[in-house]
Amino acid sequence: MRSDLDPAELGPRAFYKLLTAVVVPRPIAWVSTRSAEGVDNLAPHSFFTVSCVDPPMVQFTSVGVKDSLRNVLATGEFVVCLACEPLFEQVNATGTNFPAGVSEFSAVGLTAEPSALVAPPRVAESPVALECTLHRALELGDSTVVIGRVVHAAVSPDVVDGDIRRGGLPSIDKLRPLARLGRNEWSTIGEVLDITRIPHDQWPGHYSPPTA
Repeated sequence: MRSDLDPAELGPRAFYKLLTAVVVPRPIAWVSTRSAEGVDNLAPHSFFTVSCVDPPMVQFTSVGVKDSLRNVLATGEFVVCLACEPLFEQVNATGTNFPAGVSEFSAVGLTAEPSALVAPPRVAESPVALECTLHRALELGDSTVVIGRVVHAAVSPDVVDGDIRRGGLPSIDKLRPLARLGRNEWSTIGEVLDITRIPHDQWPGHYSPPTA
């Protein structure tokens, strides 16, 4: 038997903890922004996914108004860097509520690398960076969904099998992405399951009408 829970009765904070404990694992957008005053900011956001394929767009959600959101709204630009296992401690450290005038790059010992098309820098130690311009900011209750158009991707050849322009793709074993779970828990990639989808015409027992 399951417990039946009313979000309104449980309260926002308690239900938030429940949501983040069951909506798992969540990929992490390691978001780099630059303030209007020129201060670089870097923060992890675990409400993150792809929004659109053509044109390519990604989105992250800011719960409350944080420096990442303020900077994106002020400048219209951000970069999503891959949060990978070798940088676990630095990713976690950039979640600290440093004052707005402090750059997390300097505070946690990361290298700010110039981006190709936007002002916010990339994390040089991260193997993948998606440079984005703001497409839309959608306010939902106490949160804001930030949707950005990907205008440039920088991918290290060290994590790619083959040539991307010829169909090569990053290897999950080389990317080693981090994900957020509930509480203070994180996960690594763990065991990878590989399975293909079955086309309907090959589904067991599929009936094909006779042709004339």
